[in-house]
Amino acid sequence: QVQLVESGGGLVQSGGSLRLSCAASDISFSIYTMGWYRQAPGKQRELVAKITNGGSTNYADSVKGRFTISRDNAKNTVYLQMNSLKPEDTAVYYCYAERARAYWGQGTQVTVSS
Repeated sequence: QVQLVESGGGLVQSGGSLRLSCAASDISFSIYTMGWYRQAPGKQRELVAKITNGGSTNYADSVKGRFTISRDNAKNTVYLQMNSLKPEDTAVYYCYAERARAYWGQGTQVTVSS
């Protein structure tokens, strides 16, 4: 059974940094597009960043220049380095894996205080 397990969320002050990790199991990790979505209270889930199996990346405009997505195929793990965090980054962050279908993690809370 495919599992995506996120870690690294928490409470941080505005301007601070966090690194999220997502460990995948029971998938051929290297061939999947991996990424992160987030959902803030009362808002729709939105794409934050994604990285293809070839290493190409895409970012939401709101996080460009502040967040960096990367992957380690040897560890079946995708990362999201988040710098210069803002209160508006507060959300539950979800890891996903996509090829013919999508798999989702359970989410990790990120709270940025002002």
